Amino acid sequence: MEERDGRAGGFRKETVERLLRLHFRDGRTRVNGDAQLLFAEMLNVFVREAAARAARQAQAEDLERVDLEHVEKVLPQLLLDF
Repeated sequence: MEERDGRAGGFRKETVERLLRLHFRDGRTRVNGDAQLLFAEMLNVFVREAAARAARQAQAEDLERVDLEHVEKVLPQLLLDF
C-alpha cells in the first residue's frame, strides 16, 4: 500500500477522502493518511472483484462484452461477501 503521485491504491486522495466524508456526521472528523491508504486499498479490491465477477457473469451468458446489467446482477452477492 503505497501512495504514488497523489494517488492511494489507484484512486486520487481527494476521491478517497470525499467517499469517507460522505457518512461523517461531524465536519471536524479527521482521517489520518494510513486510514486513507487502507480504505483506498479496500476500495481497489472491491472494484477489481466487481469487475471480475461481472466478467464471469457475461461469460456465463455467452457474451463478449460486460454491461452494467452484469454488474447489477453480481452486486447483491458482492456486497454480502464484503
